Amino acid sequence: MIELDGLTKRYGEKMAVNNLTFTVRPGMVTGFLGPNGAGKSTTMRMLLGLDNPSAGSVRIDGRHYAQLKDPLKYIGALLDAKAMHGGRSAYNHLLCLAQSNGIPRARVTEVLDTVGLTAVAKKKAKGFSLGMGQRLGIAGALLGDPEILMFDEPVNGLDPEGIHWIRNLMKSLAAQGRTVFVSSHLMSEMALTADHLVVIGQGRLLADMSMSDFIRQNSRSYVRLRSPQRERLLDVLHETGITAVEAGDGALEVDGTPAEELGELAASRQLVLHELSPQQASLEEAFMQLTAESVEYHAHTDSGAAPPPQTGGWGEGWQQQRKGA
Repeated sequence: MIELDGLTKRYGEKMAVNNLTFTVRPGMVTGFLGPNGAGKSTTMRMLLGLDNPSAGSVRIDGRHYAQLKDPLKYIGALLDAKAMHGGRSAYNHLLCLAQSNGIPRARVTEVLDTVGLTAVAKKKAKGFSLGMGQRLGIAGALLGDPEILMFDEPVNGLDPEGIHWIRNLMKSLAAQGRTVFVSSHLMSEMALTADHLVVIGQGRLLADMSMSDFIRQNSRSYVRLRSPQRERLLDVLHETGITAVEAGDGALEVDGTPAEELGELAASRQLVLHELSPQQASLEEAFMQLTAESVEYHAHTDSGAAPPPQTGGWGEGWQQQRKGA
């Protein structure tokens, strides 16, 4: 378990991490999300004692990182795949880590096999591709067979097979009861991997909840209906107090009423439906809604030009309605 309590980090006048308090629990994959400059990397560095907090604390199974004897047996981390001696072979790189943490030599061979680098174990790391470097970094994280694992952009440079492998690895580690904490900018991959989300923006905690709750609370969900008896359908919905709005393609959109209830209502009135589909935003869309005001770096298509207006997108006007609630 990882516990943060009021964790704060200042660099001069810059507040990189602002009073973060949350717990990363075992038995699940916890995703760590935030825009560029949100403070994710700084937070992870403080977890490993690489940066000292300005205030607050972070504990690994109840202790500070500096208090851990043979820390790789407690927490394994991949923060920078390039953090290795390029002149050493993959085997010797891991052997140095193992010997410094009281880990048997045999474990080096095991993790090289786990990450698929057995065939290049004797080759120097400086000749590795980005994906191979990622696999070697993951091997280092697994080396001590720790109960806590932390990965920063673990799929960076991996091919589709490698992405599928690391996704299943993280899920398997969580299923074993381990704590898995992973940061990534690939929302589609995070949606397939994480069970729980911690989201920060400008150093502050924005969300700490399950994946399903996060998407539900930060996006618009509705049911889409299409019928050749459109006018009758509108009358029936109106009679029962259900509000429908017209979509641009002739379909209807209904908020706040489950698809099952709408389907039963149509059947009871002998209405033909060509479409009855619940609609929900993706993780990426929900993330964009929540962090819209926390993005520090904005890109524009033309120098000095304002971005084009957004129209017809997911939950148009939803963020303004949410603020006014």
